Amino acid sequence: MRAIGAVLAGMVTVIAAVLFATTPAEAAAVRIMPLGDSITGSPGCWRAMLWNRLQSTGHTNIDFVGTLPPQGCGVAHDGDNEGHGGYLATNIANQNMLPGWLSATRPDVVLMHLGTNDVWSNIAPATILGAFTTLVNQMRASNPNMRILVAEIIPMNPATCPDCGRRTVALNDAIPAWAAATSTDQSPITVVDQWTGFNTATDTYDGVHPNAAGDQKMSDKWYPALVEALAGTPTPTVTPTVPAGDCTAAYKTTGQWQGGFQGEVTVTNTGTAPMSGWTVSWTYADGQRVTQLWGGTLSANGSSVTVRNAAWNGSLAPGASTTFGFLGSSTGAGTAPAPTCAI
Repeated sequence: MRAIGAVLAGMVTVIAAVLFATTPAEAAAVRIMPLGDSITGSPGCWRAMLWNRLQSTGHTNIDFVGTLPPQGCGVAHDGDNEGHGGYLATNIANQNMLPGWLSATRPDVVLMHLGTNDVWSNIAPATILGAFTTLVNQMRASNPNMRILVAEIIPMNPATCPDCGRRTVALNDAIPAWAAATSTDQSPITVVDQWTGFNTATDTYDGVHPNAAGDQKMSDKWYPALVEALAGTPTPTVTPTVPAGDCTAAYKTTGQWQGGFQGEVTVTNTGTAPMSGWTVSWTYADGQRVTQLWGGTLSANGSSVTVRNAAWNGSLAPGASTTFGFLGSSTGAGTAPAPTCAI
């Protein structure tokens, strides 16, 4: 009987071992690093909104990672992050900070909203994008299959930086082409447009950092791109929205009175291909300010004015034109500026 018992015990052990060996292991959680500055980490409550939306829609096998802990937000969420307040993308790259963070957290996906402090510091877009390239190369050295989501950053309108709005547009306009040139099949870069639809007056508490409404908008923009990345089929890299071409902007004062004026700008597609969007910028002299605008989306900071197309007038065939108008105030002679147009 002892011999039979020993044989049975041995069989049970073998069967258990076989079952254990053949039972599929649970897939490892996808590790997601939110990378950025204070907009990401202080407290960066868009991360809490994004985490909870992912959980509620069935994307539960994920792990937000970073060397920094959560900073509140009032709801339960996985708050680990790499959002370093005040950091510049150029400093992170030049001082070789990222490799240590990557080694400690081993992400599979990076959500990167960087460049705000570089813009504030008046660093040229080409220099910022050079830093982005360094960071992407370090990500790929850590994980050759890294999926990288890069934001066109939210608008800026801080009281102490009148040119930051224009500089933000210049950086964002350069990101899609950079991403298209830097993306690879093995490690794709997806551009996430955090700029469009974001209003510094209603979506920030200081012209820079998102309030609750801004956090919701940021979460909503990250969500679809991240879901596709989690599915292993990231959204194709955004290429420049307009084919090769050019546009011009002609400024005209249509009415003027003491302390105020009315004007319009005509945008013309001077290229040989259709265009699907445009951005016009200018800087006033003589204390002029735009107070109301129609036919476009205004981003103004003091004397610096940037207008992007409205939803209905961005598409222009070669040779076609559209016009937007505005009212303004003035304390001086009302010299007409010389606008520039970009597509």
